[in-house]
Amino acid sequence: MEIERQKLRVHSSLEQPKTPEDLRARQLRARDLLRGDLEGADLDAYVEERVATSTLEKVLNTARANSIFPATFGLACCAIEMMSTVSPRYDIARFGAEAFRASPRQADLLILSGRVSIKMAPVVRRIYDQMLEPKWAISMGACSSSGGMFSNYAVVQGADKFMPVDVHVPGCPPRPEALLYGFNKLQEKIRGNPTPGWRSRYNAHGTEEWARGGPASKPSEEALEAYEKAREVLGA
Repeated sequence: MEIERQKLRVHSSLEQPKTPEDLRARQLRARDLLRGDLEGADLDAYVEERVATSTLEKVLNTARANSIFPATFGLACCAIEMMSTVSPRYDIARFGAEAFRASPRQADLLILSGRVSIKMAPVVRRIYDQMLEPKWAISMGACSSSGGMFSNYAVVQGADKFMPVDVHVPGCPPRPEALLYGFNKLQEKIRGNPTPGWRSRYNAHGTEEWARGGPASKPSEEALEAYEKAREVLGA
């Protein structure tokens, strides 16, 4: 058996012209198209080589995902890591989000970079409400995602309790690379192709935890069944 290796672009119709004669041939075909001289198979081949079809919604979502304007807004120590993403070392400009806007009316992404106190929550919500539509939010760090080390009455135990959050970035504080990874996940969500959660990937539905003993202690049937199976395995 003889194996011959070739680059895929060798067989591509969009390959760059290798000689001036090939370039001239393409120019003549383009001229014939503009004159209306191309017909039949030649016209079909020319269109197939240069036209890609899509939907307006996909085009808009792709444009939105690559032209996000984050708000210039920081809460605590995570804001230092957020500021680092615009530096040449991390360069969030690669993803079209280097222009942090000073006004919520010119921003469509709110990064909650730090703990959210009870007094600050109404201010954050007002800023979010003043932002452009469609808009998104990233909860950066353990403090804004779940309260972190501040398990007390003064800090909100998760920003998703008072506003919608699209992506949670864990860490205390998360490095700029982690924030960029979360930003890429947000881009996938905006394009309409979000990465499924780990429960969906590993078929782990029913393993959710719930607060037992309170008035709102009402687990789902799947969670209760998984809990009982776990007790049987442990012999409890």
